[in-house]
Amino acid sequence: MENEKLHSYIESLVPERNLLLSEMEGYAKEQNVPIMELAGIETMLQLLRIHQAKKILEVGTAIGYSALRMAEALPDASIVTIERDEERFQLAEEFIHRSPNQEQIILIKGDALEVEEIVQEHAPFDAIFIDAAKGQYRKFFELYSTYLHEDGIIITDNVLFKGLVTETEIESKRTRSIVKKIDEFNRWLMNHLDYDSVILPVGDGVAISKRKRGEKNG
Repeated sequence: MENEKLHSYIESLVPERNLLLSEMEGYAKEQNVPIMELAGIETMLQLLRIHQAKKILEVGTAIGYSALRMAEALPDASIVTIERDEERFQLAEEFIHRSPNQEQIILIKGDALEVEEIVQEHAPFDAIFIDAAKGQYRKFFELYSTYLHEDGIIITDNVLFKGLVTETEIESKRTRSIVKKIDEFNRWLMNHLDYDSVILPVGDGVAISKRKRGEKNG
């Protein structure tokens, strides 16, 4: 209960978003579209500001909410974002085209594991944000970390998955499978030989990874 109160308190302090972003938040809530939780995205945006990221890759556009939040927070940055779902891709296009920040965003349609050739044309990236199919997190990380700038960071969302990573008995077989894969990813990530990582218990759990000194791409 105390954690819920603190969570609500922190969210209450976040300044109101503009009308378009507020509309997108409402749509996501009504249609059960997964977008990054408010505390989590505010944490990510602050990290990107501190890092002064100029070029960002996002794996998992959904309806374009996080891409637009990044574009607004970092007016000098460009965001390359990938979405495979047809309906969400179209919605993202519509929302992005309504934004004054639309020129900052390059929207790529397709499975992130199949559009590498398109993505690499925009590399290297100062930051990579992973927020797509949870069971593919390790594959996304391994594939696109090769296009990360030497001093870049990788941010991964949903790594605590509503706290279910701590549960040992989960009724839903599908949920149990997702949680197992996320837990495996977390353990793999935290023991990665080439990256220093930390998991922050904000939003739905955010992992931040940075290449160790002296390590090179690949």
